Amino acid sequence: MQRRLIPGHSPYEPVVGFSRAVVVGPNVHVAGTAPIPPDGAPPPEDAYEQARLCLEIVGEALERAGSRLEDVVRTRIYVTDPAHFEGVARAHGEVFGEIRPASTAVVTALLDPAWKVEIDADAVIP
Repeated sequence: MQRRLIPGHSPYEPVVGFSRAVVVGPNVHVAGTAPIPPDGAPPPEDAYEQARLCLEIVGEALERAGSRLEDVVRTRIYVTDPAHFEGVARAHGEVFGEIRPASTAVVTALLDPAWKVEIDADAVIP
């Protein structure tokens, strides 16, 4: 089965050796997506805004892979503090409220202390 790599703009991709997304057959796997703006600016301060940025980046990767947010079947949400979850959940719900993928939320540390959230996703190509 063919494997297609979808690069992103994270400065960590070439260092760590990962792709923003990988397509295998009809499946798209989007890597953990941190709130890194394309221009390299600092992430937004607010957890809700960070989650919105993560989901925009996920959506762009899905489009490049031939999929859409509507085709997401699973998400994983990583937050650094339970207090951030309300805003992150609101952003996730705005995007996936009707789609309702399987989802997991975990409280953990992230690589950059400015990041409050990181999101990954699995989707299918219709």
